[in-house]
Amino acid sequence: MQISIFWPTVSLVAITAVIWTLMYVRRISEIRHSGIHPQSFATRNMIANKLKDVTAADNFSNLLEAPILFYVICLILFVVDGVTQTQLFLAWTYVALRAVHSLIHVTYNKVMHRWLAYVTSTLCLFVMWTLFAAALYARHAA
Repeated sequence: MQISIFWPTVSLVAITAVIWTLMYVRRISEIRHSGIHPQSFATRNMIANKLKDVTAADNFSNLLEAPILFYVICLILFVVDGVTQTQLFLAWTYVALRAVHSLIHVTYNKVMHRWLAYVTSTLCLFVMWTLFAAALYARHAA
């Protein structure tokens, strides 16, 4: 069961790859249609000021922020033989909610819907860390 914790991480990487691809498809398409010179995208601020559709880029950034804590906890759980059914359920729930967040973000982008998926996913992540900390404390106290 320990190795199973890596399937949610592989899935989140796949979501990140899809969003990265979407970001560049949208970005290149807009650059071509607007005739903007690529050098005018030297910085993130310059990109945001030139392009109209930056939702995929914003979502890609989101997938590199809090998810780092997800990758770390999954690796730690594997290393310390701490993968449980509960942790695995929370990991898959986290990934599913991140997928929902991404889908909302790059489609109709209703902020409150996106925010709900984000907050719920982040709470799953914090519960994973809390359960790990409790197990760690229990091992240390024993």
